[in-house]
Amino acid sequence: MAPIHFGCLVFDYQAIDVIGPTDLLNSASQDLMEALRFFGPIDESVVARAPHFVFHHIGVTRDPVNLLTSSITIVPTDTVDECPELDCLLIPGPSLVDFELHPKFVSLIHRHVAAGKLLFTNCTGASVAAATGVLDGKNATVNNVEYMWVKDKYPKVKWTRDKKWIVDGNIWTASGAVAGMDMFSHWLKENYGLDVLIQAALSLDYEPRDSDGLLNVIPKKYDASGNQISTHVFKYHA
Repeated sequence: MAPIHFGCLVFDYQAIDVIGPTDLLNSASQDLMEALRFFGPIDESVVARAPHFVFHHIGVTRDPVNLLTSSITIVPTDTVDECPELDCLLIPGPSLVDFELHPKFVSLIHRHVAAGKLLFTNCTGASVAAATGVLDGKNATVNNVEYMWVKDKYPKVKWTRDKKWIVDGNIWTASGAVAGMDMFSHWLKENYGLDVLIQAALSLDYEPRDSDGLLNVIPKKYDASGNQISTHVFKYHA
């Protein structure tokens, strides 16, 4: 299986907008599953269907960037000019007050979307995408806190807050930051199977929600008395 080149724009975004989804994707990767088989059994068919990711954290330069939250500093792995062709691109969410996207990022987003590649946004990242025009006429969602401000600022977008994430063609938008993890959980399930998602979620002890925000993605489990128990079952070598 060819590796998936997954890009994340680097500017002063909320840390979990990128760290949450990329950790989930990494947990779904063949490389990590192979490593975790040291600690317990993982079905060979699950590992065989798992994807392989190459992550690119893309800056205008390679200078370190202080993120918006958690006192985290990130050093880009690539610049816009040297980044290879991407299969997926994630736009995280900045503080929207006085935020301006660098023209090189705008050009990258336009090229990526025009090529039919997958564009993902998380949290207020949908507002960043809207500012480039790629969401005009599209169905999309954004962080609920900033929803009305964004809706008024970008009226050409068909905004909704009825769902935790929205898919319109090759563009996926998620609302709050953790909803981005739920969105990528859906993408993993649709493309690689529920069992690949379950293994990825298990390694993070995380349970994804559906687009309505309900915990029914992973089948529920019950004990002999009919009481609901944890959905995750951790297995170890005998």
